[in-house]
Amino acid sequence: MNHNPGKMISGSWQKGAGILLLTLILAVWLWPQNATGDRSLTLPLGPKKLRGQFLKVESGRLYSARKGKPVSFEAMVGEMKKARLIHVGETHDDLEMHEMQFRIIEALYRQDPNLAIGLEQVTVDLQPVLNRWVAGELDEESFLREIRWYVTWSFNYNYYKKIFDFARDHRLPVFALNAPRNLISKVRLQGYESLSEEEKQVIPPLDLSNQEHRLLLRTIFESEEIPPQMKGTNLETMFEALYRAQVAWDETMGRNAARAVEGSGRRLVVLAGSGHMLYGLGLNLRAYLLSRLPQVTVIGVRVAEDTGLKVSRGLADFIYGVKARDYPAYPAVSLNLKKVEGLNNLVVAARPTEALARTAGLEKGDVILSVADRQVFEVNDFRMMVAGYSWGEEIKIKVLRNGDVLTLSLKLDPSLLNNQK
Repeated sequence: MNHNPGKMISGSWQKGAGILLLTLILAVWLWPQNATGDRSLTLPLGPKKLRGQFLKVESGRLYSARKGKPVSFEAMVGEMKKARLIHVGETHDDLEMHEMQFRIIEALYRQDPNLAIGLEQVTVDLQPVLNRWVAGELDEESFLREIRWYVTWSFNYNYYKKIFDFARDHRLPVFALNAPRNLISKVRLQGYESLSEEEKQVIPPLDLSNQEHRLLLRTIFESEEIPPQMKGTNLETMFEALYRAQVAWDETMGRNAARAVEGSGRRLVVLAGSGHMLYGLGLNLRAYLLSRLPQVTVIGVRVAEDTGLKVSRGLADFIYGVKARDYPAYPAVSLNLKKVEGLNNLVVAARPTEALARTAGLEKGDVILSVADRQVFEVNDFRMMVAGYSWGEEIKIKVLRNGDVLTLSLKLDPSLLNNQK
């Protein structure tokens, strides 16, 4: 599997690998699509009356899982009329899924403008920045800098641009749902009880007892896509740690979604990785248990253009087939960067393993002097610059290595993604 070509990773393996791995597994779990043998799509979960029943999903078609047949987009939106929480899953670097999210938001706004948006992509400490964006106080560049988009989230902003613009243009409240990553890491490594009382105000108590949710996460975790280094003798301990982190995410986002609906009096469209919504067992379950409000979940699955994909009817209320593609719409570079005390410049923290950065010749210890003849001193700025380039373009990166100044060519060639070794 082409692991995460659309995400830029920061942080060390020891401190962040578990969280990044789980994000990868659950949020980018459908990229690229080759799900013929993906057991997570056909588990006997979800509403009991639908267990053991399946749909054959075709690319470009939308299905009502309850009815077990195709449905029009207009009919789906009509069925959402009574829902107060509308959960729309995504694979983070799939533009077609984001287009569906936008279409749903736009259609629901026409149906009833008393609407709000909830985001996994933003952590609760950054809510004031979202408020300023919606109020029209920030231009796009200032917004991306203040929210530190390419550090706190890192997927190309263009996947979400239409949604953010729509919210600002129509003054729709946007609510941050996620917990800061350092708190999720603390739960993963040390357990919930390690949190301070103040931190427990951010992450609610964890219910780790849901056996169906465990089955889902175990199935994904034990898939062949897990990196071999994560499958050693400590597999059980690793799973429990990652499961705590996943539940911490779901509990936090579910509670914040319920609070957003109740506090604003608006319907809420929740945008999050599909792994947080599958079979109604993730943040959507937590939001429902807290609010008891009617809700709907929509999930897309990638399907090869000329084939169908068998999925469980319990996967979501509505399921749509997304055309499988060989690479994401926007290039990104997986490059581990760090700051060193006494040095303004960024430093490459580890030898790149991802194809684009590796082929450019970047090495551990390289000091970044300039990118496209511009100096950059912050990780967010570096990633903002790289995100502005398209496939087929080339970026000149000047580095200092062992006293020598080198100019490297970062070629954004999608064919390189076929060689990840």
